[in-house]
Amino acid sequence: MQLRPDALDANLAKTLSPIYVIYGDESLLVQEAVDRVRAAARAGGFTERDVLSVERSFDWGALANAGQSMSLFGDRKLIELRIPGGKPGKEGGVALKAHAEAASGDVLTIITLPRLDAAATKSDWFTALDRAGVTVKIDTVDRARLPDWIAQRLAAQGQRVAAGESGRRVLQFIADRVEGNLLAAHQEIQKLGLLYPAGTLEFEQVQDAVLNVARYDVFKLSEAVLAGDAPRLVRMLDGLRGEGEAAPLVLWALTEEVRTLAKITRGMAAGKPLAMLLREYRVWGPRERLMEQAANRATPTMLAQALQLAARLDRQVKGLRADGLPGDPWDGMLQLGLLLVGERPPMARSARAPRPVHG
Repeated sequence: MQLRPDALDANLAKTLSPIYVIYGDESLLVQEAVDRVRAAARAGGFTERDVLSVERSFDWGALANAGQSMSLFGDRKLIELRIPGGKPGKEGGVALKAHAEAASGDVLTIITLPRLDAAATKSDWFTALDRAGVTVKIDTVDRARLPDWIAQRLAAQGQRVAAGESGRRVLQFIADRVEGNLLAAHQEIQKLGLLYPAGTLEFEQVQDAVLNVARYDVFKLSEAVLAGDAPRLVRMLDGLRGEGEAAPLVLWALTEEVRTLAKITRGMAAGKPLAMLLREYRVWGPRERLMEQAANRATPTMLAQALQLAARLDRQVKGLRADGLPGDPWDGMLQLGLLLVGERPPMARSARAPRPVHG
C-alpha cells in the first residue's frame, strides 16, 4: 500500500504492517520516518532488532535467516534492511519477493532505499513489498516549498513568524541560507528553538542566529535562470564557486538552458504549441512551468547575445583566447545568467570606463 509521508503517523496509530519500505534522497526525512516506525514497533512489542546493510558482498541468505530465527524468549523481531545503492540485483530481488510473501505478524521489516526510478517501482520485488506492507516515497523539498517547510518546523516547536510580508521575509532569509542542505536546515531551526522562547520570531533574531549553510547543486541553477530570479542566481554562482565546482560544468548547465530556450522560442514563433515543444525537447515536471515563464520573457536579440556569450565563455574555460570577457570565467557566467533572467549584466571589469578625477 502506497502512503504519503504525512499519513504515516495515522497509519501507525491504527495498525502495524509487517513491512515498511521508505525511499527517497532526503536522508533527514527518511530517517525521521524510520524513527517513527521504529518507535511504533517498540511500543507494539518488537523488542529484538536486527540491522542488515546491503554492501557489495552481502549474503541475501541473512535476510531469510533473520526472518526465520526467533528470540529464545519469544520476542517479536524488528529487521532493518538498508539498501543504500537502491538496486538489490537479481538475487536480492528474489530474496525480497520471498521475504514479502513470507511476511508475518511476528516480524516487522523496515527497508530503506534512495530515490527509485520508474523501472524499480514496477519491479516484481517492489510490487511484492508494496502488496505485503506499506511503501512511503519521500520527495525532495525543493526551493519553492522550503519556506513553508521551515514554517511547519518552527510551528512544531511553538515558534512562528509574523503575518504578511515581514514574516515571508524571515522565511525567505532562512531558506536562502539553508537551501540544498536539509539536515543543516533542521539543525538551524532547532537552534532557534533553543535560543528564543515560543512565540513570534523577529527578523533581527533570525539574522543573528542562522548560519549560511546552503549547498548548491549545479543542476538546480537552471531553476533560478528560468524563473528570472536574479538574487538566487547570484547566490548559487557564488556558492558553487566557493564549493570548488568546475567552471566548465556550470557553463555547460547554463548553455544547455540557452540552447533549449532558443529552440522552444523558435518553435513557438513558427506556430507550434508550447506543450508539444516541451515534450519534444524533454522538458518535464516543474521545469515545464519555469520554461514557459522564460520563453515568454525571452527575445530573439537576448537569446542571440546569450548564445554568442556562451560560445566565447566556452573558449575561455578551455584556455583559448576570448576577447571582450572579464578575466575570470565566473564573472562571465554571471553576465550570461543575468542576461537570461532579464537583468542588465554588469560591465566587464576590463571594459569599465575610468572614474573621473575631480581636481
